[in-house]
Amino acid sequence: MTATALPSVEAPGAPARPSRSRRLLRGRPEDPRWARPALLALLAATGVLYLWGLGASGWANGFYSAAVQAGSTSWKAFFFGSFDSSNFITVDKPPASLWIMDLSARVFGVNAWSILVPQALEGVAAVGLLYMTVRRRFTPAAGLLAGAVLALTPVAVLMFRFNNPDALLTLLLVGAAYATTRAIENGGTRWLLLAATLVGFGFLTKMLQAMLVLPALGLAYLVAGPTPLRRRLLQLLAAGAAVVVSAGWWVAVVSLWPASSRPYIGGSQHNSVLELIFGYNGLGRITGNETGSVGGAGPDGGTGTVSRWGATGLSRLFNAENGGQISWLIPAALILLGGMLWLTRRLPRTDPARGALIVWGGWLVVTAAVFSLMQGIFHPYYSVALAPAVGALVGLGGVTLWRLRAVPWVRAVLAAAVAVTAWWSYTLLGRSADWHPGLRTLILVLGVVAVAAILAGPALPRAVGAVLAAAVLVVGLGGPAAYAVQTAATTHGGAIPSAGPAVSGGFGGPRGGPGGGRTGGFGGPGGQAFPGAPGGTLPGGTLPGGTQGGLPQGGTAQRGGGFGGGNALGGLLDAGTPSAELAQRLSADAGKYRWVAAVIGSNSAAGIQLAIEAPVLSIGGFNGTDPTPTLAGFQQLVAQGKIHYYIGNGGFGGFAGAGQTGTGAQIASWVERNYQAITVGSVTIYDLTDTA
Repeated sequence: MTATALPSVEAPGAPARPSRSRRLLRGRPEDPRWARPALLALLAATGVLYLWGLGASGWANGFYSAAVQAGSTSWKAFFFGSFDSSNFITVDKPPASLWIMDLSARVFGVNAWSILVPQALEGVAAVGLLYMTVRRRFTPAAGLLAGAVLALTPVAVLMFRFNNPDALLTLLLVGAAYATTRAIENGGTRWLLLAATLVGFGFLTKMLQAMLVLPALGLAYLVAGPTPLRRRLLQLLAAGAAVVVSAGWWVAVVSLWPASSRPYIGGSQHNSVLELIFGYNGLGRITGNETGSVGGAGPDGGTGTVSRWGATGLSRLFNAENGGQISWLIPAALILLGGMLWLTRRLPRTDPARGALIVWGGWLVVTAAVFSLMQGIFHPYYSVALAPAVGALVGLGGVTLWRLRAVPWVRAVLAAAVAVTAWWSYTLLGRSADWHPGLRTLILVLGVVAVAAILAGPALPRAVGAVLAAAVLVVGLGGPAAYAVQTAATTHGGAIPSAGPAVSGGFGGPRGGPGGGRTGGFGGPGGQAFPGAPGGTLPGGTLPGGTQGGLPQGGTAQRGGGFGGGNALGGLLDAGTPSAELAQRLSADAGKYRWVAAVIGSNSAAGIQLAIEAPVLSIGGFNGTDPTPTLAGFQQLVAQGKIHYYIGNGGFGGFAGAGQTGTGAQIASWVERNYQAITVGSVTIYDLTDTA
């Protein structure tokens, strides 16, 4: 069987284009009648999965919800991505994802639905766009399978029901892949520039992570673009300029804006957006040198085998913490990629199939390699960026090779993909041994039967094909679908949400944040371990509570809370909710002050800000480690009457600083020496306007 057996997308002599309404229901003229209804059903089912009971998660990530509240009332906060409407400090990411939520909140009010629905709709759009991208070269069935895999990937369900930036990032990158696919088809510079622009806006969503797809997109056009080599190179240079412009305009404005009249750049140590790009959110994620972070290189002395965010290496995406989030179909995707590369080896250079394989294969390999080996902060939900590539490869590879299974070597590839998927699903489900144990047995049995039937090939009756295909779908999607439903039915909150049921050997939990249902890791039941830490303790370093090698001062590991979240004000990784008594006190005369209160750490500030709908000054930003305000700067704000209260026992107390100078601790000490402590419930506050 030669590569020329690949099916063609376009049928010769296609009829004239039907009306727009008919195209919506019927699809392309050459598509089978079931194709468009099946797509609409997929999108509708995805919408139900992502939207059903969405409001139950409340503010979800309170850190970003507080920023949405700020951006919905202040256009300046909107533009800069400020945490508070008085514009003291920004969040530690660029603001593109906040812009979507801000606009929604301005129209529908600040509530859980207005904040979370945009991400759900972005997820539905990503599924539809992935279908369109795969369908352009392959079949409707390939596009539908690709979309279904993306829709049911557990970490995708999690992120498209949450308010982190990853949902918008995923949609933008799928859009870039679609535009690149169109450029490869016709050599159009405009499509290539659109792809570059979408990646640039991905940068404004999550900075350098968006750039991980650029090697694949650029190489795909360089290899498979239909124009001469010189023109391809010029087009790629123009696309590079488009990336710089679309990603850099906001950076340029922020850099040129006088620092005295804009918020401090959260996550940086010198109020610099360039430092944020190349340090905390950039190369620091690779090397582990993230000044101001609680993460970084682990106890191996920088040899690259352990980080404070878990063991690094090619097995990272398959371990207890990450495996159930994304890895179900990664082995099958790689096997099918290999089979498709061999199948297409003799096709012309410009065949779009080759370009598609470079786009999706390069996306998967490069992104997975970076995630596996990076030494800095890595959270399991980052892996949602892999889901479109996995879905595309499984869809285009599985359906194409299935249609050619009469060829012996193709049957061998398909059998290998099904066998490894059945075994790996059985393994992943075994990590939650008490959670629907019959499912893993069913998948394993069906996998064995399916492999035997595939290898039997022509010896089986023709009517068996449809039953066999259904069995293969259950093997491939049964585990992820079960995890997806469980994830959608569970509330999530905090900074480190996690999909699926509790597993052995992980950390985090159903509501997100250490201390959830995972066992054997940081914050697990009865434990205070940190991922990758030998013996279950934090490998050195000082956390923002001034505690060496453990949880921050006053913090506890609890289900659904961030570490240090042992009181009603939240902690490092999760926002809390102040008592009614405290909220009432803080709200009194709130309009007279620029900030109703000041507290160390953004999550402690977020819970208060969301509860009383008034700006709260976050000392030290997200981690409490940004050196702002200085003691002198804080004293000046107090002298000017801009802050009403200081809250002394927020989520994780005064910080020693992860190598910083202890600004938060200095402020806490100064306040305690000069102002009278007032106890409201379990919280100590100080009235900074009471000079008696």
